[in-house]
Amino acid sequence: MKKLTFLIALALFIVFNSFQSGTGKKLFNGKNLDGWKIHGTEKWYVEDGLLVCESGPDKAYGYLSTEKFYNNFELTLEFKQQANGNSGVFIRSTFEGTKVSGWQVEVAPPNHDTGGIYESYGRGWLVQIPDEKEHILKMGEWNKMKIRVVGGRVITWLNGTQMVDIEDEKIGEGKGAIALQIHDGGGIKVMWRNLVVTEL
Repeated sequence: MKKLTFLIALALFIVFNSFQSGTGKKLFNGKNLDGWKIHGTEKWYVEDGLLVCESGPDKAYGYLSTEKFYNNFELTLEFKQQANGNSGVFIRSTFEGTKVSGWQVEVAPPNHDTGGIYESYGRGWLVQIPDEKEHILKMGEWNKMKIRVVGGRVITWLNGTQMVDIEDEKIGEGKGAIALQIHDGGGIKVMWRNLVVTEL
């Protein structure tokens, strides 16, 4: 009887925790941009099952945001940079044209703080990565990024190494979408795959 009670309790615990933590959801289906919204004139397209962002003729800022807002979540994705490779992943962000209100987890060329957190049109850098972690980015190869956002706390990882851990009251008050960025200046191309979000 005790064993049966224990097994029932264990089953309920597993079910409850599965419900609480949620399950991963693919943000990109590998076929088209369903579930996303383009901001600006830069290029966003699907090629060979990959999501690609590339500078357009205007050489301006561009964004691709989820139609749905995400509050507390864990996001995993992979990116490969070609050419300049200056991009980013935005959290809890809203848009007026190509003016963004939110926070960017940096994706940039070597020695430019990939995994750090920047507030556009606001306070600028909130936290940059330590210099000794700059070698973790593999330029021109696939990199895996993980971003965990709970309340005002944001933790980022790059290729399995924690990059930053920040607690910020303003982030805690934010609401908005997940978004990918293409930087201005032209000559940029970044490919993305395996974008999976788990709501917490």
